[in-house]
Amino acid sequence: MSPLCFVLMPFGVKKDPPRPDIDFNRVYKDAIEPAIRDAGMEPIRADEERTGGIIHKAMFERLLLCDFAVADLTTSNANVFYELGVRHAMKPRTTVAIFGRHLTLPFDVNYLRALPYDMGENNRFGPEEAKALRDALASRLKTAREIAREQAPVDSPLYQVLQNFQAPDLAHLVTDVFRERAQYSEQVKARLAEARQSSTREEGVARLKSVEGTLGTLDGLESGVVVDLLLSFRAVEAWDDMVRLFDQMPEPLRRTVMVREQYAFALNRRAGKAGNPADRVKALQVLEQVEKERGTNPETNGLIGRIYKDLWEEARKAGKALEAKGHLRKAIEAYVRGFESDWRDAYPGINAVTLLESEGSPGSLERKARLLPVVRFAVEQRLRYAKADYWDHATLLELAVLGSDQELAENTLADALAAVREKWEPRTTARNLDLIRTARLDRGEKVDWLEPLIAALQERAQD
Repeated sequence: MSPLCFVLMPFGVKKDPPRPDIDFNRVYKDAIEPAIRDAGMEPIRADEERTGGIIHKAMFERLLLCDFAVADLTTSNANVFYELGVRHAMKPRTTVAIFGRHLTLPFDVNYLRALPYDMGENNRFGPEEAKALRDALASRLKTAREIAREQAPVDSPLYQVLQNFQAPDLAHLVTDVFRERAQYSEQVKARLAEARQSSTREEGVARLKSVEGTLGTLDGLESGVVVDLLLSFRAVEAWDDMVRLFDQMPEPLRRTVMVREQYAFALNRRAGKAGNPADRVKALQVLEQVEKERGTNPETNGLIGRIYKDLWEEARKAGKALEAKGHLRKAIEAYVRGFESDWRDAYPGINAVTLLESEGSPGSLERKARLLPVVRFAVEQRLRYAKADYWDHATLLELAVLGSDQELAENTLADALAAVREKWEPRTTARNLDLIRTARLDRGEKVDWLEPLIAALQERAQD
């Protein structure tokens, strides 16, 4: 049986000021994971959602019971340093630290025998950098595995300083249970992924509930599995099930920012479907509390903006012009606050400029003209330095429409349609383009060319 190697590292795209962002998923997939396999080990990496600001029993098990560990200290991520501290407190040896060569390590860890690696120009981490790290890390792990058969040297600063300090004896039985749990979690996630690909929403909901029925109580599961189930219900637009799952979650998991944001997202979507204003009130309360605790940020304020945007559209359709005007202003301000908190996140920015176009007053159109090039720069930088997702292409599509560039809009639409992951995504973009179309029709502008774009997005949302 291959030894387990746990990977402590950031997830997704992370900031690295003043340099461009780093795609740590690429570092893992292209270098760290294959290096571990080259060394004859089985890699285990925590899900991004599993931590969520807290560490559950399963995370401690991974930290303490894996035979080996690799810790990437690049960007001095607080979660990684905390996990490294736990590992060093319980394991005197078999932990390998790595870091981006441009990073100056904090004083407390700069004496570790860490392995530096190159990120490449503009932090792109290309094939050359991946091969260099893969080879070097595989060699370091193979050496660690060979000498561990006898008595590997101590790499924990705690055990180096306190020579009489004894590591706890972790029972083999516990290790076996941990291995089984890790394998079980991967199997569950695979089943959830299959359910999300169901041909109809009804089939997807039924299959997800079937998987859920095999899991037992939520407090006995890894938080990553629970969050994966929550996001799987989101993928099939099962808003009631998202709300129900949130209510059943262990309290520590429910308190995490990401879970609360998804809960508010579900409440708002359910309100739009069922016409229940209490859901929107609750969603706003949840998000405003998150903003109060954590400050203004693109994700939370983008969700607040979406709620006021929905309220604006509903009031407008009901003929409540003054109420609609107030909701529209609140939506614009929420999106602008989110965008100004981090100019690199184009999502709240594109919504702000789209709603400024819809508001249509000279002041709003002037404000839109100032914001639009900043939003374009933000998404172009993301496309240049990170792996593009649906929202990047959708943002470029909206920018092309706002700029009345029909050819660019049609070309970008093709990229967006090919990148769709969940059906509500193209539906949201179609709705935004329809807002632009309506605003321009009201001003007497010609918008016939927008019709096929909106229709293609609506059709993709029904696939």
